[in-house]
Amino acid sequence: MTLHIFNPDHDLALASGLENFTAPHAGSQLRHDLGWLPALWADEEHYILVDDVATALKRVRHRPVRCHHFVSYQQLASLAVTRIEPWGWNAALCAQLRRHGLQELEGCGMWKNERGNRREERGEKNDWLDVIRELSHRRTAAQLLPLLQTEGTVGEATECTTMEEVQALVNKYGKAVLKAPWSSSGRGVRFVSSEPSEAYGSNEIYEHTGFWRDKNMDGWLHNILLRQGSVMVEPCFTKVKDFGMEFYSDGAGHVNYLGLSLFHTSNGAYTGNIIATEQAKREALSHYIPTPLLDQTQEHICQILGDVFKNKYQGPFGIDMMVVKSLNNQQSTPNTLHPCVEINLRRTMGHVALALGKAYNPSADDEVRHVMRINYFKNNYKLQIRRQ
Repeated sequence: MTLHIFNPDHDLALASGLENFTAPHAGSQLRHDLGWLPALWADEEHYILVDDVATALKRVRHRPVRCHHFVSYQQLASLAVTRIEPWGWNAALCAQLRRHGLQELEGCGMWKNERGNRREERGEKNDWLDVIRELSHRRTAAQLLPLLQTEGTVGEATECTTMEEVQALVNKYGKAVLKAPWSSSGRGVRFVSSEPSEAYGSNEIYEHTGFWRDKNMDGWLHNILLRQGSVMVEPCFTKVKDFGMEFYSDGAGHVNYLGLSLFHTSNGAYTGNIIATEQAKREALSHYIPTPLLDQTQEHICQILGDVFKNKYQGPFGIDMMVVKSLNNQQSTPNTLHPCVEINLRRTMGHVALALGKAYNPSADDEVRHVMRINYFKNNYKLQIRRQ
């Protein structure tokens, strides 16, 4: 039987690399309040692990879900669990499952409870988790970028291990984005410039570095290099529109495209998704970039990452992209496509929107659009869906 888990603190846990990771209060509350979310895509006979069964049942009372089998941590050891599908895999989650009576069978989601027959472990314990963590490093996106470069695309990313390397690239780009190798969406990202600018704040220039940052930036960069070993440096583009593509890897060399994700951000943080048919989303993006370029990019991703993820990762993932202003004013189109801003090797809110789309847009020619948001209201996180 399959067990689903919503663990929204995954990115932070993955960045820590710790089994004894403690989620911040906001992450714990998000998990408590929205633990029912997998009911949107789980099959009727599946289980969903939640902090509070009564709360989960209340939350899905008027939701378009098929699965109502919510279970607590205390019930895990007695369940015939053969597969687990979390929001994302990390060492902290695995340790938590073991503490509640589940034991690893094989990597990538195959588990057994303590009543099952044990099998001899092969290789290092949880070595498959190390593989997933390395694939989740932002260098994976950096390595994919040049393979997706065609006419009408832009983007580059470089991994730096020293302050001097960061300095050289910031001076080269003028304006750059620094990204921690592992971080949650909207966090672990800093914008810097080689010249003073009101857009980057009133900072104190460090003559020995040659680029503009304040003492907080200096401390942040030093800590990222110390704790995570490197930092990704990218040129800063003028963003026109955020969007993404959602996929599923079967772990055997095949990647399936699931659909587009049109989402909103504020200061780099996720704020909501559009729920609409695939055709409506494609038409919306066609006002910014040619549709054939989208199709070509999607096909290349499936081909390339099918080989990259073979025998390494099975499960959902998403790739964030963006439309940016063209750097070449002589091009026929004012916009270009950044085909891989980052890879989220986990389920995403885009997958949630796709699951909801089956209920809110059952017909392929349905033109009605809704907006999905997670709002904090009266000390609770709630999923709200409103007609646009």
